[in-house]
Amino acid sequence: MNRSTLGLLAGLLLAVATVIGGLLGLLLAIVLGGLGFAVGAYLDGDFDPAELTRSRRRG
Repeated sequence: MNRSTLGLLAGLLLAVATVIGGLLGLLLAIVLGGLGFAVGAYLDGDFDPAELTRSRRRG
């Protein structure tokens, strides 16, 4: 199991542990799961946040 998957599971478990039930709990679980996945992917070297802000212009 790689860090991205572990991050996703950690985010989902934290969301379930803090907010149980309801639409807000579902949305929070999705956000925290995505955040955990992004952190895990960054630690694995699969995701670089600087690429999101770089310009796509060709010189």
